Amino acid sequence: MYLSSQTDDDFNKARNKALVNEIQHMLSPEEATLILFSDIKKLLKPKDEVYKGMQVVPIKLIVGSEGRYKDFDNHFFPKNNFLKERWERIDMAHYQDVVLPPITLYEVGGLYFVRDGNHRVSVAKSLGGENIDAEVVSLQSEIKLKPGSTKEEMVRQVIAYEKRVFYSETNFGDITDYWCLDFSTTGQYDVIYNHILIHKYYINMNKTEEIPFDEAVLSWFNNVYLPVIHAIDEHHIMRRFKGRTKADLYVFVIKYWDELKQKFGGDFSLDKAAEDFKRTFGTTILVRIRNFFAKSRMKKNLQ
Repeated sequence: MYLSSQTDDDFNKARNKALVNEIQHMLSPEEATLILFSDIKKLLKPKDEVYKGMQVVPIKLIVGSEGRYKDFDNHFFPKNNFLKERWERIDMAHYQDVVLPPITLYEVGGLYFVRDGNHRVSVAKSLGGENIDAEVVSLQSEIKLKPGSTKEEMVRQVIAYEKRVFYSETNFGDITDYWCLDFSTTGQYDVIYNHILIHKYYINMNKTEEIPFDEAVLSWFNNVYLPVIHAIDEHHIMRRFKGRTKADLYVFVIKYWDELKQKFGGDFSLDKAAEDFKRTFGTTILVRIRNFFAKSRMKKNLQ
């Protein structure tokens, strides 16, 4: 009876912590969400899987799950009462010194994601455990993620890595003296690299000798990138895209311009494309004001 009462109390404490965590992040619920493993795989694009066998893993490095990300919060506290029965059985085993089988984990970017054993991680965290036995499969990635990061912070870490690789492999900064080619989403530096290669291809069509890559980079920067950025500035497009960078808008606008040229002819001007893009996709000031007051009312209601 005593142990049953203790496990019931343990679960209620863990469940209450999840509720408090949810309330504290009501305006940014994604920060209290357990990270889905498939999202990180898409983000990091790991290569080979390597079986690492049995390891003792620090619980603080377990940050996500393969399938139960809706059942637990970002601290692995239970979010639903239907988890109680199984959670308490594992908690009871802890008090009775019953040895449970090891959990199974994926490791990628230096962090761990539960494949099987979410309840055991939850109980261990709730009881203040520091380490847990686990069978580990490692997915190889050059990117190392920081413990305690939200998914949004992980995205920024990946973008920073992609920028370092792009600048290093292309010498983009030394060639252009432009160090602020920044993006808000991953994978965009590959887009820029392809744009440079396409630009280089068209230049070489009119030459007997192929131009060096660094000349293509500088030509693309001066004759493609900067004119689009100038059009973005001229039409004040950045004002309509909060949270986006100029490089983001370059990718959007030039893609839209290419679509318009295919539809209306190759002489469709960049200036007209930029204006039409702003009118078609830009969030207006009235919409932003309405959203601002809606958020203000929500904060006031929570106080």
